[in-house]
Amino acid sequence: MSNVEAEMQMLMPEPQIFVERTLAVIKPDVAHKEEEIEDLILRSGFMILQKRKLQLSPEQCSNFYADQYGKMFFPNLTAYMSSGPIVAMVLARYRAVSYWKELLGPSNSIRAKITHPHSLRAIYGTDDLRNGLHGSRSISTAEREIRFMFPEVIMEPIPAGQRARDYLNFYVKPTLLAGLTALCKEKPADPMIWLADWLIEHNPNKPRLQHYGTEKKHQG
Repeated sequence: MSNVEAEMQMLMPEPQIFVERTLAVIKPDVAHKEEEIEDLILRSGFMILQKRKLQLSPEQCSNFYADQYGKMFFPNLTAYMSSGPIVAMVLARYRAVSYWKELLGPSNSIRAKITHPHSLRAIYGTDDLRNGLHGSRSISTAEREIRFMFPEVIMEPIPAGQRARDYLNFYVKPTLLAGLTALCKEKPADPMIWLADWLIEHNPNKPRLQHYGTEKKHQG
């Protein structure tokens, strides 16, 4: 194994990529704190893939929370969630569902203020009903809820496991290995900037212009 390949393995260990998507909803009574909450989300390592502000009707809320139908709080829940605009976001990161639930804290904001005082529901929520934010409970629930809030979005599967390794080996590593080899030979003062410029210049997917001769052939 060459020094460059050894360095590659240090920089890029065998990927364990399990990127997930989850749905986050900023509820009506804290929708005005949208930018503040988004900043917390981004600083917690999430990407916001999709975002929209909308107001649901009571019927739409009933459909969204169909799994809660029949419970005593259901009428109050649908009335609350349809009382004003909400902000729906598709979040992505490694183990997005569990990390987002952890960031939210307990569903009851009164309990969250005691047991998880730094959680989002402790900060922005009021009680068990008005708890500030929503998060999907599982990966399958997230897929359903994302389709509900973003019906126009095509849910492409995110590569994971062997598919992710195959993708990196085929599309990423050949170009990156060549770039790191050139970097070792060049030894620039600012290696990160140099490598970034090299990768842009040698991007195999960069559009290429086809040049045609300027001379026109005249048929006799």
